Amino acid sequence: MLREYFNKMKGSTKSPPSVSLEEIIWSWIGAFAGIGTVAYLNYSRFENTDLVMIVGSFGASAVLIYGAVKSPLAQPRNLIGGHVFSAVIGVACYNLFHDYMWFASAVAVATAIAFMHASKTLHPPGGATALIAVIGGEKIHALGYLYALIPAGAGAVIMLAIALLINNIPRKRRYPEFWI
Repeated sequence: MLREYFNKMKGSTKSPPSVSLEEIIWSWIGAFAGIGTVAYLNYSRFENTDLVMIVGSFGASAVLIYGAVKSPLAQPRNLIGGHVFSAVIGVACYNLFHDYMWFASAVAVATAIAFMHASKTLHPPGGATALIAVIGGEKIHALGYLYALIPAGAGAVIMLAIALLINNIPRKRRYPEFWI
């Protein structure tokens, strides 16, 4: 029984094939444009306000929506729903359990994953969005539930718009695979 358990850790498939140089370049262009736009808005429009437009989880979203465009985890429903739902859950967990940050962190991420599964919006960066709501600084905590709209929702929508524009330029790329 123990041997069978450890044998699972060997893996069962080979490494996926390499992607083409064209795919790499379009992924780079999309990520640069998406993160660049959100970061520009953050540093040029929101820097001297109580709002924030960019969070670390957007970096992981960029990998999916510009680099893994066919993945179910990269589709618009998952991108927007994953970030917004997880942000709400993260804020709620911080509000309820901020005296026990380790517990708030664990509950936020675990609950976000469960909710994303149940709502068919699984987007791995959503786990980070929930965690950021808990461990973020004063600026994030001051946003309260607005965090779900700005930056989580608005930033994801901006990145989605850029993904729609950039990912459909090359003939061999298509985004999205599905909306709902």
